[in-house]
Amino acid sequence: MSRYQAAITQLQARFDRQLSTNLTVRQQHAHTTTWLNNQPADAVLTAKDKYDVADAVKICAEHQMPVVAFGIGSSLEGQLNAPHGGLCIDMSQMDQVLEVSAEDLTATVQAGVTREALNHYLRDTGLFFPLDPGANATIGGMVATRASGTNAVRYGTMKDVVLALEVVLPDGQIIKTGSRAKKSSAGYDLTRLIVGSEGTLGIVTEVTVKLFGQPEVVGSGLCHFPSIDLACQATIATIQMCLPIARIELLDPVQIRACNQYSQLNLAEQATLFVEFHGTQQSVAEQTALFAEIIADFGGADFSWHSDEAARKKLWTARHHAYFAACALRPEAKGLSTDACVPISRLADCVTATQDDIIASGMLAPIVGHVGDGNFHVLLLVDTNNPDEIKKAEEIIGRLAHRAIEMGGTCTGEHGVGQGKRKYMAAEHGEALKVMRAIKQAIDPNNIMNPDKIWPDEL
Repeated sequence: MSRYQAAITQLQARFDRQLSTNLTVRQQHAHTTTWLNNQPADAVLTAKDKYDVADAVKICAEHQMPVVAFGIGSSLEGQLNAPHGGLCIDMSQMDQVLEVSAEDLTATVQAGVTREALNHYLRDTGLFFPLDPGANATIGGMVATRASGTNAVRYGTMKDVVLALEVVLPDGQIIKTGSRAKKSSAGYDLTRLIVGSEGTLGIVTEVTVKLFGQPEVVGSGLCHFPSIDLACQATIATIQMCLPIARIELLDPVQIRACNQYSQLNLAEQATLFVEFHGTQQSVAEQTALFAEIIADFGGADFSWHSDEAARKKLWTARHHAYFAACALRPEAKGLSTDACVPISRLADCVTATQDDIIASGMLAPIVGHVGDGNFHVLLLVDTNNPDEIKKAEEIIGRLAHRAIEMGGTCTGEHGVGQGKRKYMAAEHGEALKVMRAIKQAIDPNNIMNPDKIWPDEL
């Protein structure tokens, strides 16, 4: 019997069939795209609206029962695990687009709306929501992890596009932060405090985001480089020239091989940049011409671009399937995914040092990156039944995290902290971590909101 049985009994009385204690359901809701062990909650609640969330949190607060919010399960650092049990609140049925203001370029959605569903809803408006982390994540989940993706170099990340939130606090109170206005100087910025908090301060139920006009022309292309260093140098030069590129993605030769096999491509197995340009016919042509001049100085070859929708979709689908493509290189292994982000000036140094580290270890670990903003990912393919391989992988991840921090960057550009990167928080934030912890203590004194995430054990 669960130590939270009294709370579960109360939840069952309130929610009836919306609440499940089935082990399979519980394990499914602790699942993320991670190698970490599955730690299920004691019960799963399927929330229908914000009042369900508020009532459930109030019951949990009364019994000091942990609460974990679940969107679609695409997080990468164990954010959905429930190490102390408790209640998982599934937000996926809170999936309504509540308001679109085309004149203000904003949309307000429930937290369970996915990015693809939002853009499908917007398809006839001439507007779109640009953030594209790869997975079809929920908007609430993207808020929680401060997600970004392939378009971040032009359109920013979640911290840039979220205007307002509705949040259920640890006592069950519902508050609103921000407004539809594009700026404000009225008090503390609670919206930005919640964005990236990974459910440790409250549960997001509604989100107001910025929208953007769909570009007249979208041009996509790719080019190859003799080395990953030169590809990074070309990226740095492109960004420093202030070229308004929408996407610039790096794939190393191992990842290209994986994409060729998985997505039926026929690309040269070299360091490769996938690029995309948004604008008018004339501006896209000008941008691509300037890009061609830049990459020529760094050995970039075979650059070609097109605006054909089918060809563009095939290219970017292959990029979005990079994780699954890489995993297919070694089906018996599990993928340990990590990321880091550094100032653009240090991108080449960080990526090449990481590549050298991987080669020296003998591990199979493709590198991909949203390199336009200094962010890249490493997917280590590891036999998790082999302690030596796990040790090697963890050492590579640790060295990358500290390398990025020492270069003035961060141990996680968009994956979040969760359970996996708590150990690096003190190195990155120093004394500021105590201030963050004080905020957590003030808002959630009983530590019921997604406990054992973000904070190092020693704090």
